[in-house]
Amino acid sequence: MENEHERPTTFFRFEDLRIYHKALEYVDWVYLMAKNSEDDHFMQSFFDRFVISANGIPLNIAEGSSRNKSQFVYYLKMAKSSVRECVVVSTIAQNRGFISDSAYDDSKNRLMEMTKMIGALIGSLQRSVKPGELDDDEGVD
Repeated sequence: MENEHERPTTFFRFEDLRIYHKALEYVDWVYLMAKNSEDDHFMQSFFDRFVISANGIPLNIAEGSSRNKSQFVYYLKMAKSSVRECVVVSTIAQNRGFISDSAYDDSKNRLMEMTKMIGALIGSLQRSVKPGELDDDEGVD
């Protein structure tokens, strides 16, 4: 597997963000959980919701990255909302026996790591905006 530090710079800025790749890994994890679930209509509809919530994390990161700083912060907060949705869905999945306790712990740890990373990125963006600075669209892509 390619080292993250050796990844070439991409045209889309969000592809250079570690949090984006962590979010994609989580989406893959959720799809794996859904694939391994029983072939039950109720469980499938439940996991469909889980997939939607998980997909919201990288989608919001990507969408916000092409906006100005204050809008990017807004989309990162939306990504954090998707993280919180996944916490709730993971808890319901564990309580209903759809995922094991160890899978729940794995999910919760990944989600906590992502929310910290998103929070740090939000803080960094907010500190980099100077008072009175215009937030015109700064997107490259």
